[in-house]
Amino acid sequence: MDARTAVEPSLRRKGSVHPPLARFLEGCHAAITGDSGGAVANYIPELAKADPNHFGISVATIDGYVYEIGDSAVPFTIQSISKAFVFALALETIGAERVEGIIGVEPSGEAFNSIRLRTDNRPFNPMVNAGAIACSGLICDAEGNGALARILSTLSRFAGRKLGVDEAVLASERETGDRNRAIAYLLRNYAIIKGDVDAVLDVYFAQCSVLVTARDIAVMAATLANRGRNPLTGDQVVSPYAVARTLSVMTSSGMYDYAGEWIYRVGIPAKSGVGGGIVAALPSQLGLGTYSPLLDSHGNSVRGLKVCEALSSHFDLHIFNRSGDVRKGIIAEYDIGGFTSRRNRQPHEQQILDAHHKNCRVYELTGALTFGTVEYLSRRFARQPHSQFVILDFHRVPTITKAAGRLLSESISGLTSTNTTVVLCGMQLNSPLGASIDPLIEPPSKVRRFAVLDEAIEWAEDQIIYLYGGYGSLHDPTTLPEQQLLEGLSDSEIEMLAARMRPRTYQTGQRIVGADEPALSLFFLQSGMVSVKLPNGVRLATLVAGMVFGEMALLEERRSADVWADTLVECLELPLDAYVEFREKYPQVGERIVRNLAVLLAKRLILANTKIDLLTSR
Repeated sequence: MDARTAVEPSLRRKGSVHPPLARFLEGCHAAITGDSGGAVANYIPELAKADPNHFGISVATIDGYVYEIGDSAVPFTIQSISKAFVFALALETIGAERVEGIIGVEPSGEAFNSIRLRTDNRPFNPMVNAGAIACSGLICDAEGNGALARILSTLSRFAGRKLGVDEAVLASERETGDRNRAIAYLLRNYAIIKGDVDAVLDVYFAQCSVLVTARDIAVMAATLANRGRNPLTGDQVVSPYAVARTLSVMTSSGMYDYAGEWIYRVGIPAKSGVGGGIVAALPSQLGLGTYSPLLDSHGNSVRGLKVCEALSSHFDLHIFNRSGDVRKGIIAEYDIGGFTSRRNRQPHEQQILDAHHKNCRVYELTGALTFGTVEYLSRRFARQPHSQFVILDFHRVPTITKAAGRLLSESISGLTSTNTTVVLCGMQLNSPLGASIDPLIEPPSKVRRFAVLDEAIEWAEDQIIYLYGGYGSLHDPTTLPEQQLLEGLSDSEIEMLAARMRPRTYQTGQRIVGADEPALSLFFLQSGMVSVKLPNGVRLATLVAGMVFGEMALLEERRSADVWADTLVECLELPLDAYVEFREKYPQVGERIVRNLAVLLAKRLILANTKIDLLTSR
């Protein structure tokens, strides 16, 4: 996939309303473009040919939305920006133990091309030339003649499109690379580099000569911000481990001997290159790429620095200035006394639930779960009286950190050790969230799982009803006097109404009522169970013997939902025209039935309001 195909057309459509970030970046570009401070790098002759007026900005979000301002499509050579991505590649392919064994991670406090090593004869970090050349050497050891192809392939995967080498800049790098040769031979002297020094340097010079644009490096940064997954292509380029270590070194050493000032003022992991580019990655947020070849005395782009500082300051993006209320991770917490499942219960079952509703506690979670939010959740568990069932709903949770997942699993183990059954719902087992949580839960046999919250609550209700002796057979028949809609009618009135009904039988899985059909009958359920569902499959209610369905025929002309037989169903159908005739003949009885219907509808409204109150009280 060519990354350029993912540009949002709305950002370029004439007369369209730009998002606020687009307007801010345009304002930055207009305000900074007149700054002509700094000078184009000239120690590599080809770099001196860059147009000092070029200035491009690009931001890529972790959901693949790309902003482009100014000269964002102008190609330039990646130079030292490549160091961060090749370091990540080395960690991924060679292994952290070996890489970290020969390359340090401490700031050097010196120029990027310093010919000096640590006291243990290792390069200070992979962001200075010595460390970067050592990284290239490791790739050469592992890949042999395929080292450059492997690096190019990886950089291309980070960018989401195929990248190439600027041969003119590569030739210029070779001709003027004596200082890097001195560094390389120093590394060879201490066995940091093995084999052909010139071959390693050729790979290093070539990786620095890769052509990119501001847009490319923004996408590359967004890939780091997205834990190694390219947000445009979906390609997992490197592991989260490699990303975390790369961003750490970028934070401390990515801006050369300006790194301390950078992290103080901007506070976003970044890497610059003498080609004029700056790449910055804000974890879980965005990637930024800028291009302007005018450099300051540290070798950093003057305009690029100002863009980064303005963006961080205006939107408060400093990585160490984060805030969050861990309590917001629980959007609702309640027992099932005021909020039941969509399964309607018989009166004796409801009495059991009313008496024992505190035996089941529900926690609806929201947002990305961190160590802090799960730690707060675990304390909520401890503060509440013992519950036989604890339901955790994850359907509003996109991700969970590794630390949070471990803490959650330990909290669940603590609950199950006290004979509490934990029910997880709202997450797919094959989703990233499910893959993060499920392997940590021990023992898995003590945890139940359901697709949606309503199913989980219904299951817990069933267990409570069963435990307290109220669970009869679904096929135990009921009589018309037990029907809630007919409450208060005399035996003779019910008998007269029954004479107008017709017995019906429906098989499991059969649709009894169809949405948008004429509402011509209502049904009194004598045995079995039915579900009322929207056409898209969402369940509105489940009804059992002693209940009525299709009763909205008394108020509406067409059906608003489907009714399906969940089991073998026996019911009595009352045609609407027969009911109308009965109501005209016995108006007081008809009034009583309508009053009972109002009571049933009021109960449903109370349940809906209770749910709203639970969600808005947080």
